[in-house]
Amino acid sequence: MRFGKAQGLEIAQWFEERETAAKKGRPVFGQMLQLLREGKAEGVVIHKIDRSTRNLRDWANLGDLIDQGIEVKFANESIDLNSRGGRLSADIQAVVAADYIRNLKEETRKGLYGRLKQGLYPMPAPLGYVDNGGGQPKTPCPVMGPLVKKAFQLYASGRYSLDTLREELHGLGLRNRNGGKVSRNCLSNLLNNPFYMGIVRLRRTDEAFAGAHAPLVSKSVFEAVQAVLSGKTNTASRRHDFLFRRLLACKHCGYSLIGETQKGHVYYRCHKKGCPTTSIRQEDVDTTVRQALEPLRFSLKESQYLQTEVLRLRTEWVGEREKQVKALKLSLAANEDRMKRLTDAFLDQAIDRGTFEERKKALLEERLGIEQKLVRLESNSGDVPDQLEKFLELAESAYLSYKKGIPAEKRDLLKTVTSNRFVDRKNVSIKLFLPFEMVANRPDFTDGRLHRGSCRKFLKRLIRALIQTPVNRHNLN
Repeated sequence: MRFGKAQGLEIAQWFEERETAAKKGRPVFGQMLQLLREGKAEGVVIHKIDRSTRNLRDWANLGDLIDQGIEVKFANESIDLNSRGGRLSADIQAVVAADYIRNLKEETRKGLYGRLKQGLYPMPAPLGYVDNGGGQPKTPCPVMGPLVKKAFQLYASGRYSLDTLREELHGLGLRNRNGGKVSRNCLSNLLNNPFYMGIVRLRRTDEAFAGAHAPLVSKSVFEAVQAVLSGKTNTASRRHDFLFRRLLACKHCGYSLIGETQKGHVYYRCHKKGCPTTSIRQEDVDTTVRQALEPLRFSLKESQYLQTEVLRLRTEWVGEREKQVKALKLSLAANEDRMKRLTDAFLDQAIDRGTFEERKKALLEERLGIEQKLVRLESNSGDVPDQLEKFLELAESAYLSYKKGIPAEKRDLLKTVTSNRFVDRKNVSIKLFLPFEMVANRPDFTDGRLHRGSCRKFLKRLIRALIQTPVNRHNLN
């Protein structure tokens, strides 16, 4: 205002731009230029050159107006833009301002990636975590953290849609930062965020880093949630409690088969147009399931051998546990070595960025899985023998539990024992989880002179499988 009075200028309109001058396409700045092009004013007064623009495109647009005779003045700089020397001086200042922004972006990027490589998340803590200041990892919120963990567990069950889960969590006390109900979009982003299993991901570049914060959920739970979110598991409510609802998938298209009642029989159909899998009767699926569970039953001699060997294992477990820990640490060292070689290959331009990020993410997830197995082994020396005994009891009783159970109990049992249940036209394929598959394909350690040795080898392999593919702990309690 003082500059206008001193220069004898009449100010027709004021413009206040809130966007940074480094950004192109600023709305208020663009509106002002448009009015000048339309001849609404003879010129413009700007505070300083670097406040008018810090990017060369906007400076070029302003220069076009100067060339057209529009008078541009700067309140803090006595520059005659109509002279060659004044224009050159202004151009140099504009270039310096643009370079300042480039350098600032580069330094900011260096600081950002420095934090990320340390496993720190240099942005506000996601829901369920709290900030602890710069240079410190996020920590689980004592109030919202358990509720976020509960959100993953509930959704992984396949019994909730995003809308029903949202209502359930609101009733349990989950709130957004403003104290309101968590939106559906926010809940979807939460369930898709690998931060909760210990990996920091930049959504814009899809880069991943090992986080220094404590994860709220395990890798297996997070992956189960992703399987539901992928859309291949139908979570809609059903009027009928069909035995195999949400359990059968079409081998051709991957989508869940939907139960229907026709002429007194239950059929499961694939509704994707053109898919060769049409329908299959529930009785046929039930027969196949029983055939898959039948080999899990132990004979009397097998049960006696296994009980004896489990008792022996309890006394020898400390040494066996040390062997398992050593093997996992070797796997962890191998993972770190592959990560270094992958980074070297990227720096040597042997692979492109997309391939690098994809393989890096896989290695980070593998590392996370190994670390979780180490924690399970090192946290309680007697845990594995107990888990083995309960697993054998579960395997032994699986067939009869399925045969006599109600539909809900049968579905829970199948989720625990089987990993895949595919339907290909009229054929059903049941894939057991690795530990149960090993039991079903166990050697005959009850006959011949080497039965005791074969039983011990079998149990050692079974323990490794239980560590690598832990069975749902709820079903082992």
